[in-house]
Amino acid sequence: MKNNFFTIRWLDFRHGQGIYLGFFIYFADTILIQYALLIEKFPFIDSLLGANIVGFAIIFIALYVPIATIIGYWHRKSQWTVEVEALFKENKVGAIMWLFVIDLVEGKINEKEKKEMREMLLKITKGKGKSTPEDSNENTHVEK
Repeated sequence: MKNNFFTIRWLDFRHGQGIYLGFFIYFADTILIQYALLIEKFPFIDSLLGANIVGFAIIFIALYVPIATIIGYWHRKSQWTVEVEALFKENKVGAIMWLFVIDLVEGKINEKEKKEMREMLLKITKGKGKSTPEDSNENTHVEK
């Protein structure tokens, strides 16, 4: 796909909405729903909080954030390696790069292929590695 202004803006929109705005909306909805459910089941709590959702939100956040942080820490320490391994097994670009390295070590890569790969990697490191329609897959072809 050609990287143009609109496709990049679409990617930015999806990340901004899905990661940031979506999270804040979800978090606000969670507080509102928990407040409504708690007050419905235990009306006396509303009077303890001064019939104020702000007080509830402060208490909710004070409890929720540390619990979520502990769960996130557990996830990072115990589940992260599982996710990374699964993503590694699906990473076609990474596989191409590692196969190139193996072929290079084994002497199966000629000077032209080394130069092409080096130029491509230098473009990527300079932020100029965007795909264009004239790109071909000859640099990414790896024989089995």
